[in-house]
Amino acid sequence: MSAPSLAFPQSLAEKYRPRAIAEFVGLDKPKKILAKFASAPYQSAWLFVGPPGVGKTSMALALADQIGAELHHIPSQKCNAEAIDKACHDCWFVPLTGGFHIVLVDEADRMTPAAQLSLLSKLDATAFPPNTVFIFTCNETGNLEPRFLSRCRVIEFSSYGMAGEIAAYLENVWHAEGGNGNGPDLARLAKETRNNVRDCLMRLEVELMAL
Repeated sequence: MSAPSLAFPQSLAEKYRPRAIAEFVGLDKPKKILAKFASAPYQSAWLFVGPPGVGKTSMALALADQIGAELHHIPSQKCNAEAIDKACHDCWFVPLTGGFHIVLVDEADRMTPAAQLSLLSKLDATAFPPNTVFIFTCNETGNLEPRFLSRCRVIEFSSYGMAGEIAAYLENVWHAEGGNGNGPDLARLAKETRNNVRDCLMRLEVELMAL
């Protein structure tokens, strides 16, 4: 007889991670672009550029869910030539979902030079894996090859001007999680974290534990 599985509580950052493009706080331009892309996807390469915690990776995951893609996720600092070759090899097979492959590379600005060189040929039209969408995320583009950048459609993920929206969002979370009227200064919290939603949720989680 197998032991019963234990259900562990989720962190607020994971519990409130947006699952659809329209659910993100702010980011109006990226949401508009990617919603239009999701309605008629095509093989392509994208680069999401912006500060940590603004929602770049979560947006890529939401896009994958929205178009029903098979996801190949290469985590931060794991992007070497071998990982790229394996992901691209797998993308030549029909996706298990029957639609698209999405290759998601986190923190692409930290990928090895060999990985960037490997990608140059694979992102060309003649060698591009069929029915595949590449999504790279990075905080800045200084370490990326100009030839690599020229093969990507770049979307800026800016947190500028989001403090009011984030504070309103955090207030909803605070009350949904049982917070009382004497909660933290949410506008200040957004400002202190430079509008990093993930950091805001982690700090809010600590405040809720103190009730």
